Amino acid sequence: MQSTAFTLPPSLPLRHTNPNRFNRSLNLLRLSAKSNDVASSSSPSFTRQSWSLSPSSSFKFRPQPLLSPPKATSVPESAGQSAADSSSLLKTLQLGSLFGLWYLFNIYFNIYNKQVLKACHFPVTVTVVQFAVGTVLVSVMWALNLYKRPKITGAMLAAIFPLAVVHTLGNLFTNMSLGKVAVSFTHTIKAMEPFFSVILSAMFLGEMPTPWVVGSLLPIVGGVALASVTEASFNWAGFWSAMASNVTNQSRNVLSKKVMVKQEESLDNITLFSIITIMSFFLLAPAAIFMEGVKFTPAYLESVGLNVRQVYTRSLLAALCFHAYQQVSYMILQRVSPVTHSVGNCVKRVVVIVSSVIIFKTAVSPLNAAGTAIALAGVFLYSRVKRIKSKPKAV
Repeated sequence: MQSTAFTLPPSLPLRHTNPNRFNRSLNLLRLSAKSNDVASSSSPSFTRQSWSLSPSSSFKFRPQPLLSPPKATSVPESAGQSAADSSSLLKTLQLGSLFGLWYLFNIYFNIYNKQVLKACHFPVTVTVVQFAVGTVLVSVMWALNLYKRPKITGAMLAAIFPLAVVHTLGNLFTNMSLGKVAVSFTHTIKAMEPFFSVILSAMFLGEMPTPWVVGSLLPIVGGVALASVTEASFNWAGFWSAMASNVTNQSRNVLSKKVMVKQEESLDNITLFSIITIMSFFLLAPAAIFMEGVKFTPAYLESVGLNVRQVYTRSLLAALCFHAYQQVSYMILQRVSPVTHSVGNCVKRVVVIVSSVIIFKTAVSPLNAAGTAIALAGVFLYSRVKRIKSKPKAV
């Protein structure tokens, strides 16, 4: 039997070889080759090396795509973060602009309003003019679809009517106070609004104040008392008018919680204010004619020696600023929490008092300034501690 698998070296002497011995050697070589084949096929480690590492193997290793994450995944995250930062910055700038407009409109309202009230001692007529301008603005806004016109029912008007009454009285009493005393003193007295808010909420809503809230009211009352005693332009009519304004304005807040919460169809703040403005105009116009007559005609103003154009211009600007700062105030309230809005309102009062003292050159004594500062500090403290809830009693 020939062996083609093996090549013998040429130096091997074949003619002296024993055939039987050669056959036995050949058989041993065949058995050895078979045993090697069996061992190679039964050894798993050798199998892995032979087909995975040999260059001549037909198997090709292909890496799984999930083992190496794509490098582009970080790009959308950074882009999304950048978009979020830019959106947050834009919202902050918008909110800051609204606060600036709120303060600016309030400052100019108090300046022009005080100038008109000093020239024309008719606070009811001045208040009606402000409501009339607001009514025209609301009508134009609804007619041009600048703001969605609401669908008003009779039940809703009946619920809003008490709010319109106290809103009318609140603005009327404020103008009566501004006509009698300095702007800074009127706003110092109006800093006592939190005091009446706590009293009325406890009486009609059953909301008992926390000890922190009660403690914050003490500097408010003490500061207003000190400012009143040292006020150079003190007048009892102006003082009680401002106090009445506090009561009516806070009554409006209590009524809105007690009455409007029962309505199935709720109104947003801007729409509610617009409706109240129109109702206030129709409520106060007859009262103004009855109490003061028609005093805003050009003939009457000329007869008392007033500049008609100047009075009309300042009255219009005061009315526009009045309606504008109210609208902006509600726009801010839709974007921030009530506590933040209260803090902003406290800062607004400080800005109005300081600006009015500078513009009208109001005489302010050190004790008067100290009383005003204490009262305003109490208002700021009240706005901060108002959110502290009392712990419920254990059953």
